[in-house]
Amino acid sequence: MAEFNHGIEIRELVDKYLPQPRSNRGFTPSVFVDPLVLMHGSGGVSLEDIRELKYEEGLMRVIGERQIPSPDAIGKWLKRMGEESGGQKGVLGLDKVREKINQRLLKRDGIKEYTLDADATEIIAEKNDANYTYKGNKGYMPMLGFLYEAKLCIYDEFREGNASPAFGQKDFYTACKNRMPRGKQIKAFRADSASYQAELINTLEEDAVKWGITAAHDKAVKALIKSIEEGMWHEPERGCGYEIAETVHCMNKTDKSFRMVIKREIRKQPDIFDEDRYFHHVIATNWLEEEKTGYEVIQWHNQRGDAENFNKELKGGFGMERMPCGQTYANAVFFRIGVIAYNLFIGFKRLSCPDSWARHTIRTFRWKMIQVAERIVSHAGQVIIKLAVDIKKLAIFEEIRGKIFELSLAWDG
Repeated sequence: MAEFNHGIEIRELVDKYLPQPRSNRGFTPSVFVDPLVLMHGSGGVSLEDIRELKYEEGLMRVIGERQIPSPDAIGKWLKRMGEESGGQKGVLGLDKVREKINQRLLKRDGIKEYTLDADATEIIAEKNDANYTYKGNKGYMPMLGFLYEAKLCIYDEFREGNASPAFGQKDFYTACKNRMPRGKQIKAFRADSASYQAELINTLEEDAVKWGITAAHDKAVKALIKSIEEGMWHEPERGCGYEIAETVHCMNKTDKSFRMVIKREIRKQPDIFDEDRYFHHVIATNWLEEEKTGYEVIQWHNQRGDAENFNKELKGGFGMERMPCGQTYANAVFFRIGVIAYNLFIGFKRLSCPDSWARHTIRTFRWKMIQVAERIVSHAGQVIIKLAVDIKKLAIFEEIRGKIFELSLAWDG
């Protein structure tokens, strides 16, 4: 994994786009970022876990890591990157690093059109600068944009806990769109009710993007549901457990009317605040009926559940459910490094590993590949890694390293 990261030139990119040390005795940015990426991939969750890499002297020698900063040094660097120019240099520098890495990864996936899944996720953190989220927890509420087909995070925006998930939805979509590599584009968009906004919908229409957004249950939508006659409801598939109906709607500020696909299910438990015996889920969309039936719209929109799985992988698998610093701006730098580590792992398993490993989580990878006993020895001027695995698994490891070497010669742009 370190060879893949270095082959894609993460160290060179970090040193190019992030501020250099203030003195000749200071570490370059890559000395901090590269070990953090390795730590996230290896399962570390706090800055103290960086010491485990330092203890692995043989491994650090093999992958060319000569300097591993202390946890205190990393913490101070994160604060300095967040503080410089109001956080512009550190966070924006990492934005360019993530963008360049994504360009190199997406260039080789053979896909030209992608579905963007936008979603906010809660990070609970009892930190000095943290504010309470709408869920009542102290922490942060970052916004993430995932490309469904590639599983990559194209853009992340670290937000205060009290920031509304509905804030800046159009700007967030535009930021994701602007970070797409040349020759590739967002052709579909999915999101929850935080994105149910006329400004965003109009922008998606202008860009000819197919979209599906969970409609907020405001007065207009509730009235729309009540206006549907009983004979319009039907079961899309026998035994599916719910019924659907369709209608057309237009918000006050949308330029066009759009389709509303409504799903209703009988409440399993009565709601004392709502006498309606049904629970309704409404999807606003511009998919035409000849393109997708109502049932197909629901199935397609349900796929955005994978975005929640991507969030879980980022937070649980790469340690982003825990922030190390008391300052929001320092945690924003740490979080973006975690996103880069996640994207590098996605690229690594999709481009270098057997196809059957593509759906493995990072935890499965650690079990199969990282937690393998090895011995590093020097012989006749060579460094040799001896693995305690069978011949079949050794052949897989050799194949992975061969692909990494070929890719390292091909990266460009």
